[in-house]
Amino acid sequence: MPHTAIEDLLRELAPQVLGALVRRYGDFDAAEDALQEALLAAATQWPADGLPGNPRGWLIQVGARRMVDAIRADSARRNRETADAIRDPERLGTATPDPADAVIAALSETGLDQLAAAPGADSASRAADTSGASGIRGTADPGGAVTGRAARDTGTEDRDDTLTLFFLCCHPALSPASAIALTLRAVGGLTTEEIARAFLLPERTMAQRITRAKKRIAEQDRPFAMPAESNGQRGEWNTRLDSVLRVLYLIFTEGHTSGGERLRRGDLSSEAIRLARALYRVLPDNPEVTGLLALLLLTDARRAARTGEHGELIPLAEQDRGLWDREMIIEGVRLATASVSRGLIGPYQIQAAIAALHAQALRPEDTDWPRILLLYNALERQSPNPMVTLNRAVATAMVHGPQAGLDLADTLAESLPGNHRLDAVRGHLHEMAGDHEEAVACYTAAARSTTSLPERDYLTIRAARLRRG
Repeated sequence: MPHTAIEDLLRELAPQVLGALVRRYGDFDAAEDALQEALLAAATQWPADGLPGNPRGWLIQVGARRMVDAIRADSARRNRETADAIRDPERLGTATPDPADAVIAALSETGLDQLAAAPGADSASRAADTSGASGIRGTADPGGAVTGRAARDTGTEDRDDTLTLFFLCCHPALSPASAIALTLRAVGGLTTEEIARAFLLPERTMAQRITRAKKRIAEQDRPFAMPAESNGQRGEWNTRLDSVLRVLYLIFTEGHTSGGERLRRGDLSSEAIRLARALYRVLPDNPEVTGLLALLLLTDARRAARTGEHGELIPLAEQDRGLWDREMIIEGVRLATASVSRGLIGPYQIQAAIAALHAQALRPEDTDWPRILLLYNALERQSPNPMVTLNRAVATAMVHGPQAGLDLADTLAESLPGNHRLDAVRGHLHEMAGDHEEAVACYTAAARSTTSLPERDYLTIRAARLRRG
């Protein structure tokens, strides 16, 4: 099997394995370390020996053995410290440790042995148990790591923990910024350096954010339980799933409309789509999960047409639609159609339907603006916020004229003070109405407040063209 194919497989399996280890042992940091050793063992052995019969089970067993070894070593260290303290209490001060700690540690170690001693575990983990420069000496049986009865007996190897990991990373106790960072680290497999670079932050700052997120989760009661396991309330399940979808949407948005010198960060938007696909594989019948994936695909399908040869922004109405990714549009429309067939019950479904209508228009003048306006009305009723209203103002202008759109946009002055998107939309609508002087003023204000250099250049050029008449 080619190295690149193995790398892709390991990337796909990594969050599933991490989720299994985290759920089993409850230690995020130790599980990440064990996962890295299991991935290293696989990357070393699979190209030469071939894939095991159950690659995910192989990785879980190797990681579990590493976890057990690490916890056993820590238990042995604590036992030695306890024994030393009993013999010489003054070495640790006046307080004498409770000898029962050693008994508890011994019982814990026995439980760990039972957890790790599933059938087939030894053959998978012998490679990770040996030493050397890379920590790997032996060669695991490529076909016998976890096959047949072993995989059936352990149970864990047959369970996809990707959803568990998603829900863990998007725990309600975490802020959106922390949830995004932790999701990219644990589910996406990005390094701390890559995440920091994507968000234009120092690596140390991002590392601290991820560490705080893990600590915050560890402080929660039963943090690794799925919502249904916690209290059986569907409401909490929906809240947690909403958080997962929101995090994926924010990751994509950050990549699609990145600030700074580039309009788009392809690494982030592509990662968001990959993670959305992973979630869709786990929850294919959830209309909002389907809607989100459709929305991301339909939006990203336009990426090649959004910028010119010098990186300048090209608005939707002026894009060369021949550059749109037709295969991605076909997939996105198919998913959007499947999603809305269950009724428009969620914001991502509605946004996907809007994106599908834009994607299906061969020319800007073919756009079904009346239907898009109806969808924005529905979206605002379901998820009222100023940005939805701003988009509805544009659709209103396209159906009822620019003044109707301006009247609606003007109601957002207090909720979006100094927002460059509001100024840009007002500039566009004033231009539609023929009021070039007011349009120039709005475009200029928007250019001053945006953090995106391509957007700033586009708005500045737009204002300059209107000044020249």
